[in-house]
Amino acid sequence: MARDAGNLAVAADGAGLSPAQFDAVRRLMHRTTGIDLVPGKESLVRSRLAPRLRLLGLSDVGSYLDYLDRDASGAELAQMVDLITTNKTSFFREPEHFDVLQRDILPPMAAAGRVPRIWSAGCSSGEEAYTAAIVARETLPTVALPARILATDVSTRVLQRAREASYRDQDLIDVPPAVVRRHFTRVPGQAGRRRISDATRALVRFARLNLVVDWPMHGPFDVIFCRNVMIYFNRPTQQRLIRRFAALLAPGGWLFVGHSESLTALEHPLRYVQPAVYRRAP
Repeated sequence: MARDAGNLAVAADGAGLSPAQFDAVRRLMHRTTGIDLVPGKESLVRSRLAPRLRLLGLSDVGSYLDYLDRDASGAELAQMVDLITTNKTSFFREPEHFDVLQRDILPPMAAAGRVPRIWSAGCSSGEEAYTAAIVARETLPTVALPARILATDVSTRVLQRAREASYRDQDLIDVPPAVVRRHFTRVPGQAGRRRISDATRALVRFARLNLVVDWPMHGPFDVIFCRNVMIYFNRPTQQRLIRRFAALLAPGGWLFVGHSESLTALEHPLRYVQPAVYRRAP
């Protein structure tokens, strides 16, 4: 990463992030993850990196960029990605999507004797993937394996939280109490925390995956959730992702995106079903 040290001096206002430094971080994030840090995200970058700088004993972002240059292992780059990526999620977020899963996808596949393959792309701390697992078990209570769910994220930090499957009681506010009783257990010695039950957790496999590099899996998937992820990418990256998702969908497969996202301006072979829901032709 070639940089002009003179241009990366600390901003005169003492904020510790000059325009050139922000541009260096922005380009590094885009090249590594596809995330597009648009102007106006300077305060986010500054606040996310500040604790790391203190931990490493570095005085400013310029020193941190030099530190990244010297780290041939790439471990610090992964750490920076963890710090800057936004991971906001919740159980049963955008519940209309799970209504579609429960009503239109799981029962027909079970009737056909098929186990649906579901991919939660950008799974964050696991709530989306575990919600899909809960819905699968609630919809098909007598089926031993109602779904196989792959959950991926670029952040090792949130994947660790997802694998632990431990959540605060306030994180479950949108989960019906009866569902909480069936799919969560109290965490011994930790008041106010519950863990996903073993049977529900067994449906989900977590893996680290950067969406803008080659994918090791070949599909096909019956359902792909990629919700509130593409808003962080620029239009060319969104276009490439949608085509790759479509190619991995089984005939008749479903793609769910976030309600703040739209495929209207993108070229793709998918059919619009309802807001934020698309389907490959059967």
